[in-house]
Amino acid sequence: MKKLLALSAALLNIGAVQAETLSLSYIGQQIVESGRNYSGTTVGGLSGIDYNAATGRYLAISDDRSALNPARFYELSLDISKFQRSATANSAGVSFNAVTTILKADGSTFGTNQVDPESLRLDAARNRIYWTNEGQRAAAGFQDPTVRSMNLDGSYAGEFTVPDRFKPAGSIGGASTGDRGIYNNLAFESLTLSKDGKTLWTATENALSQDDLPATVNNGSNSRLLSFDLNSGKAGAEYVYQVAPVVLPPVPGQFATNGLTDLIAVGDRQFIAIERSFGVGAATPGVAATTDGKPTGNTIRLYYADARQATDVSGLDSLAGQSFTAVSKELLLDLSTLKNDDGSTLALDNIEGITLGPVIDGKQTLVLVSDNNFGASQFTQFVALSVNAPVPEPESYALLLAGLGLLGLVARNKRMHARKA
Repeated sequence: MKKLLALSAALLNIGAVQAETLSLSYIGQQIVESGRNYSGTTVGGLSGIDYNAATGRYLAISDDRSALNPARFYELSLDISKFQRSATANSAGVSFNAVTTILKADGSTFGTNQVDPESLRLDAARNRIYWTNEGQRAAAGFQDPTVRSMNLDGSYAGEFTVPDRFKPAGSIGGASTGDRGIYNNLAFESLTLSKDGKTLWTATENALSQDDLPATVNNGSNSRLLSFDLNSGKAGAEYVYQVAPVVLPPVPGQFATNGLTDLIAVGDRQFIAIERSFGVGAATPGVAATTDGKPTGNTIRLYYADARQATDVSGLDSLAGQSFTAVSKELLLDLSTLKNDDGSTLALDNIEGITLGPVIDGKQTLVLVSDNNFGASQFTQFVALSVNAPVPEPESYALLLAGLGLLGLVARNKRMHARKA
């Protein structure tokens, strides 16, 4: 009884996560080389990851547009005890266990460039996997961004209603008068489930055409954080998440971007978000070049994002000229500051996925994965971090409710005994 009461009191104290109570420390990394094959598929493009506490394994979705192999996700194991704080980390402890093809509603596979999978989340309570298709705004054609559900075998299970304002229309570039919807390759990269299991969240990597321009070295971009009700499938509240400008400038005249690539819920409308900044030829101070002699160009930052005081902008088809309160952000960790045991700075690939991992030695872990773009000079990177403050998992809320019920029962018994006395 005393233990359960103590647990209930502890759970009450983690109902709201605050940035000042969160800090992250570097456990280690493991690297899977580009070109790795598993079960007849090329492993790569891992842009979303989720941990299955029931099995102790992970699901990771590939953003292969069915160009190398049909759209798919993997089940894999990560032995974090084998992760290394080393620039020469290998793939020890990383094993691929299964690969599942993602199917269309008619049961067929997606053809080349028919889909761009980016993120996934497992809903164990409903035996469903939710996943995002980024969509497309290109000369090859326009495709609407989508959020869908599938069964564990990859078969189609349903689709959420994405508001029309997210659907691309107008010019290919998206910056002309009257253009609407997503910019190309800057749409639904992220996905997370609310802690109470009732809401699904995604976000555009950068702004919609009618809202703002994409991020540059000099300017950020107003992304939209979008919710869906899991029971009805309908879209709900939207909040503005302000992506920061590109961190390090590229080689003059070359490509650069910064975007919101994934997020994980850690409280009521509270998230840990990844911003991945990239510039061609941009060299992070202290980071050695990759094997081809070129810098990775990536700067990865994790933010605590709190939407509880933000304005719901779901009623605004355009943010231009509108007044609103954006999601508040606080920097938790710039991964460029992390050091390996030999003092070298952690070299970062294109980190795009995040999940809460297992609890190790009483501390919650956070696991990141990179999308190697199937590039020979890039690598699939897993980074493990330790969270210094308790981050509530879905099971915690069930325990919390049980504890609150018990506290209520104890209080009622005390009142009854007082009356009898």
